[in-house]
Order: sequence, then C-alpha cells, then structure tokens
Amino acid sequence: MQYRAAIIALASILSLSACQANTEDQSANEPEVVQESAPPAGEPTETVSILRSDIEQPPLPDQPVSSFELTVGFPEGGDDLDEQALEALAEIADSEQIAMGGPIVLRAHSDSAGSDNANARAAEARGLAVAGWLVDQGIDDDRIDLIVFGEQNPIEPNALPDGSPNEEGRALNRRVEVLVLVPAPTVEAATESVQSGD
Repeated sequence: MQYRAAIIALASILSLSACQANTEDQSANEPEVVQESAPPAGEPTETVSILRSDIEQPPLPDQPVSSFELTVGFPEGGDDLDEQALEALAEIADSEQIAMGGPIVLRAHSDSAGSDNANARAAEARGLAVAGWLVDQGIDDDRIDLIVFGEQNPIEPNALPDGSPNEEGRALNRRVEVLVLVPAPTVEAATESVQSGD
C-alpha cells in the first residue's frame, strides 16, 4: 500500500513538472509583442489624404429633388383662407417642385364635430379652396388631385380623455395637406444628362 501511494505521488510530481516545461517551451516560441505608444494628447499628428492630388476630382452630382409637402390649416373652421394659409400657399407656389410641373395631391381633412357627411363636405370645401387658389396662380387644374378624408385621419385627438371636445386638436385637424410630387425623368432628359456628362 505504501508503494502504491509513493507511485501516485511520483506520477503527480512528474505530471506537474511536464506541464511547467511545456508552458516554458510555448512562450519561447511565441513572437514578442511590441506596443507602440500613441503620441501624447494635444500634439499635432500628420494626416494623409487618400485622394490623389494629381487627379482632378469630378464634381459631385446634383442631389435629386424630392417631393414637397406642406399643410394648410383652417383652425377657425370654414373654408376661408386666412393669412397663415395664404403664406403657406405662397411657399408652395414658389417651390422648385411646383415649377417642375409634377402632380399635386390635396388631402382634405376635418375635425369630428358634426355628422360624417357634414365633415366630408367641409373637408371638400377646404380642398377646393386650396385648389382654386393654386389655379388662380396659373397652375393647370389637371395637375391637381383632391382626396377628401373628412374626419377619418386626425393628427390630434378630437376629444379629451374625459370625453369633452379637444378644441386645440380639432383646430389642427381642420387642414389640407398639399403634396407636390416630382415628375419622373423622361427618356429625353436622361439621354441629355448622359450626353452632357452630368
């Protein structure tokens, strides 16, 4: 039994010494890692551009024009264009998108006071007022599409949590959203663009 304990002890010692030797051999074979220190903070460093200075860089292409959207409000109700509505319409009329000749979509809305039919008629009257103003400015009425939503798509609740009217929300819901779409490029315009190098 003593021999057995001695053999186990001897085997354990030999195993541990072999592990120690193996680790020393591995660390001798590994390359030494050298860490480069960064320059101290505040010292200027040299920067190198990836752009070649001997080659002229082509000009960046023009950014495509995106659709233009603006809301014309009717906070007091009715279909009369107040001063703020006229300012919004003037901004629309002066936009680059209007000059490009694309379609114009009018989405007319109302609050929820009254019947569905009355709200649809009120929204339609607002949409027609905006369309009429645009036509008076020389915009072809064939470009204008009117969609009447009535009370269907409020941007604010028409009523407060206690059920009483939300007058501020209702005022915001009486509106016409004007979307001026950018016309799709024609084949002729694309051909001219390619030929001119744009």
